[in-house]
Amino acid sequence: MATLTINLPETVDIDKRHLSMLVASKLYEQGRVSLGQASDIAGLTKRSFIELLSDYDVSVFNFPASDLSIDMEQYATKQAGEI
Repeated sequence: MATLTINLPETVDIDKRHLSMLVASKLYEQGRVSLGQASDIAGLTKRSFIELLSDYDVSVFNFPASDLSIDMEQYATKQAGEI
């Protein structure tokens, strides 16, 4: 895993754990890392990471609504073919 150094003004009051969670949750939300990778970035277990995602307004169900529509259409087509 790569190490990133960030220089922040002293006026920014944020601890390392919160910053790691911000980065990890955003990367996960964007689909750039998996749940396991994001939890590693945050330094948490998958379970703990999942429990904290809502604090960062990120859903654990990381897929667009359009994917759900496609899945529903495919399911309906499959069901119609079995009748």
